[in-house]
Amino acid sequence: MNLDQRILIIDDQRPNLDLVEQLLAREGLSNVLSSTEPLRTLELFNSFEPDLVILDLHMPELDGFAVLEQLNRRIPNGEYLPILVLTADATRDTRLRALALGARDFISKPLDALETMLRVWNLLETRVLYKTLRTLVPADQIELLQRRGSKDGTGHTCAAKSPSAIRRC
Repeated sequence: MNLDQRILIIDDQRPNLDLVEQLLAREGLSNVLSSTEPLRTLELFNSFEPDLVILDLHMPELDGFAVLEQLNRRIPNGEYLPILVLTADATRDTRLRALALGARDFISKPLDALETMLRVWNLLETRVLYKTLRTLVPADQIELLQRRGSKDGTGHTCAAKSPSAIRRC
């Protein structure tokens, strides 16, 4: 796999950023940009064009849920950009809300190094496969396949945005 993939990390706690950066560096992933300022996420996202976003949920000024909503408005329809959420709040409602807002995976703090890296590699691999598919298949065909494979015809397994709506899917 390409070790030049770009990873953006947003967490308001510098020790958490340092830990994730060290885990990535040990695996040879060094094309990393990180920030403790969630208000800069869109600016960094637009300039860095990451292949993976690692995002803390509970931050001051702008929480991870709001960041997820902002990122989803920037990701083109039909595009796959994995967002891995890290948080100490592993309640069911938090997990469901994050996933409904576009997170592709979820890890609870304190982080387990092996689990974190397995999830990172899985998400990066999926990103590579999706980008490869986009070069081989016309975009309208991919969107048609996504709609056919979804429960609601929108391309999402569940287009719900609230835990109560998710339970109905």
